[in-house]
Amino acid sequence: MDDWRSYDGVAEVYERIHAPRFVEPARDLVRAADPQPGARVLDVGTGTGIAALEAGALVGDDGLVVGIDDSIGMLEVGRRARPQVRTLAAEAIDLPFRDASFDAIVGNFVLAHFTKYQTALYDLLRVLRPRGRIAVNAWADRQDELTRAWIESVWTVVPKEVLDPAIAEAIPWRDRFRSRESLEETLMDAGLRHVQIQRREYRFRYPLDEYVEGLGTWAVGRFVRSMLGERGWGSFLQRVRADFGERFPDPVLDFREVLVAVGTKP
Repeated sequence: MDDWRSYDGVAEVYERIHAPRFVEPARDLVRAADPQPGARVLDVGTGTGIAALEAGALVGDDGLVVGIDDSIGMLEVGRRARPQVRTLAAEAIDLPFRDASFDAIVGNFVLAHFTKYQTALYDLLRVLRPRGRIAVNAWADRQDELTRAWIESVWTVVPKEVLDPAIAEAIPWRDRFRSRESLEETLMDAGLRHVQIQRREYRFRYPLDEYVEGLGTWAVGRFVRSMLGERGWGSFLQRVRADFGERFPDPVLDFREVLVAVGTKP
């Protein structure tokens, strides 16, 4: 993993373990944007194309859905898993589209990753037509027993004072967008109107082995893997699996809260 911040090296695991479980949040996000049959939709940070596929089902054959991501690995895996989804490599800043190209835009758990979210939202609004809608979602849950056990395990191999700045670099706004008020303020300041936010709850069921393996796809796991190397990472995951096996049932039930926000361009 040359750059631990990239999803390239974990795309296969993400698609196998997480993608099937994240269909429901993606579907709720797309429905919030409410694209009509024949609409043109942009999926920002499409990953392996989960939300883009849901959008395609709503706009139909007369519509157009384009997914963009800066992870070539995620796009390659997504093209194999969902060949009907149109994707291209691009970043939210300096989008390769003309003004007012899309009727709706969705961003599935991507807003917190933007280094400059204000600039990204500005360009998203540029390519959105007047009265078009943007829908974004963000994790809103706080630390529970599962995440506490994971972080405590991580601290045994990577000190907190090393871990925290690294994760803040990879996901600079994850704490900001856990707040309903901050998310609403951000969208209003970007120029969106009629902003509505709903809190939704999801329950994801994982076989214990899959849950532990899936921890390596997130920013904390990717960073620890880069610090330990492949052999050290494998040994570390074995210890985590043994610890989780003693503390949690199999399968694991992962309860997550998500904010779903939608706003309209004037």
